[in-house]
Amino acid sequence: MTREKLYLFDTTLRDGQQTPGVSFSLEDKLSVIEMLNRLGVDYIEGGYPGGNPTDNALFAEERKSKATFTAFGMTKRAGRSVSNDAGLQTLLQAKSKAICFVAKSSEYHVRVALGCTNEENLESITDSVKAAIAAGREVLVDCEHFFDGYKANPAYATACAKAAYDAGARWVVLCDTNGGTMPPEISHIVSTLTKVIPGSHLGIHAHNDTEQAVANSLAAVDAGVRQIQGTLNGIGERCGNANLISIIGTLVLKPHFNARFESNAKLGELTHISRAFDELLNRAPLAQAPYVGKSAFATKAGIHASAIAKEPETYEHVKPEAVGNTRAVLISDQAGKSNLLMELTRIGIDVKKDDSRLDHLLREVKEREAQGYAYDGADASFEILARRTLGGVPHYFDVQNFQVNVGQREGKMYSEAHVKVKVGDDILISAGEGNGPVSALDVALRKDLGKYQKHIEKMELVDFKVRILNGGTSATTRVLIESRDDKGNRWFTVGVSANIVEASFQALLDAITFKLIRDGVAA
Repeated sequence: MTREKLYLFDTTLRDGQQTPGVSFSLEDKLSVIEMLNRLGVDYIEGGYPGGNPTDNALFAEERKSKATFTAFGMTKRAGRSVSNDAGLQTLLQAKSKAICFVAKSSEYHVRVALGCTNEENLESITDSVKAAIAAGREVLVDCEHFFDGYKANPAYATACAKAAYDAGARWVVLCDTNGGTMPPEISHIVSTLTKVIPGSHLGIHAHNDTEQAVANSLAAVDAGVRQIQGTLNGIGERCGNANLISIIGTLVLKPHFNARFESNAKLGELTHISRAFDELLNRAPLAQAPYVGKSAFATKAGIHASAIAKEPETYEHVKPEAVGNTRAVLISDQAGKSNLLMELTRIGIDVKKDDSRLDHLLREVKEREAQGYAYDGADASFEILARRTLGGVPHYFDVQNFQVNVGQREGKMYSEAHVKVKVGDDILISAGEGNGPVSALDVALRKDLGKYQKHIEKMELVDFKVRILNGGTSATTRVLIESRDDKGNRWFTVGVSANIVEASFQALLDAITFKLIRDGVAA
C-alpha cells in the first residue's frame, strides 16, 4: 500500500515568538533553523520581514535550509495595489523560497479588524497570491479564524479559502486561531471543505486554548488535510500552538497514522531537539512532556517497576529509544527492590539481587524521603547515597565549618560566605560574595578545593528551588539545586533541613561530589 506524504510546517520562529518571555536573536533563529532541519520538517517559517530588525536581518540573505524557508506577512491592504503596498513589497523582496500570507476568513473579522468589504478582502487574497507566484515563490495562505468564521458564515469562509486556492496557492491552511474548536467540529468542517478544495492542498494550524491543539491537528489529518503547522514544544501566544514534537511522535509511531502516511521527520532526534530547544530558551524542560519528557518513561511504584523489568510493554506504549529518550525508574518512598536494581544498573553500579545491602539502601531511601528528601527529582544525590551505602565514594574533603553573612552596605544588600575545608593534610579557607547566601556559599566552596579545583572550575549553579514542607517556626525546607558543566552535563542534588542555608549547603556539597565522581577523580 502506497502511503501519502504528510508535510510538517514549523512556525516556532514566527508564531512561537509570540510566547510571553520568548525573544529570539538572529543567532537564536539560525540555531533553531539548524535544529529544525535535523528534525526533518518540510517548511520553516522564519519570521515576519518588515516586522522587526531581527527578521529583517534574517531575510536579508539566503539561508541554507533543506526545509523550504518561508517568510510570513499580510495580504495587501484593501484599496491599494500590489505595487503600492509597502508590506507586500517587503515580503516579495525577502530572501525566501516561499511566502505564507495571513488572510482574514471570518466575515466578522473582515468588518471589525480590516474595516473593508467582503469583496475587497477576497480581492486582496487573490492579488497577493498571484503577485507572489509571479515573483517565483511557493505560496501558502493562513486562513485566520477560519473555523470560527465557518461556524458563523460557512459560505464566506469557504469563499476565502477557495479564492486562495483558485489564485494558485500551494497550501490553504485552516486556522483555529482562538483555539476553541472541538475535534468533532474540526473533522466535520474539514471533511466538508475537501469537497471544494483537495485535501492535498489543505493544512491545519491549531492553537491550544482548550488543550486540544494536537488532537485537532490529528483530527484534521483524518478528515483530509495533508499539512500540519505547529511549534517546537508547543510554544506560542496564550496557551500555545500545536506541539510538533508530540504530533511527530504520534504520526510516526502509531499504526493508525503510520500505516497510511509518511513524513521526513527524524524520530530519533525528537528528545534531543526538544530539550536543546528548551536549553536555548533557558527554561527547564517539561518533565511530563509526551514522548520526550524525563517522566515520559518513568515509573515510581514498585509493582510497576517489577513488571517493566520483565516486559517493558506492560507500562510503556512505545519504546523510549525510538524517540531518543530513556527509561527511568524513580527512587521514592513507593520504591521496591526492582526500582533500585534497575536504577543502579542504569548508573553503572553492579549489585546482585540478593545483596543484603540493598535492603539497607531501600530503608535509607524511605527514611530520608519521610524526612523530606525527594530522590526522584535529584538523581545525583541518589547516586551518591547509593554508592556510599554500597561502598565506592572516595573521601575527597571535609568541611570543618562555614559561615554566611547577609547585610546592607552603602544602601545595597550583600551576601558573603566563608568556608573552611580540609583536603588531605591541607586546611583551606575561602571567602565569596554572591547574589544571596546560597550563591555566596557556592562561590566560596568552589573557590579553592586544592588538588580538586581544576575539576570543578567550569561547573556552575544553574537553578535553585526551595519548598517549605510543613508550616510553623520549625518548618522543614527542601532545596533542589541544578548544576551543569562546560560539557553540557546537568545534574540535580537535594538537601533538607529546618535551616534553608544548611539544606542548600548539603545540596551544594552533593553537586561537587557528584561532579568529581562522574569525572572519575581519585581521592
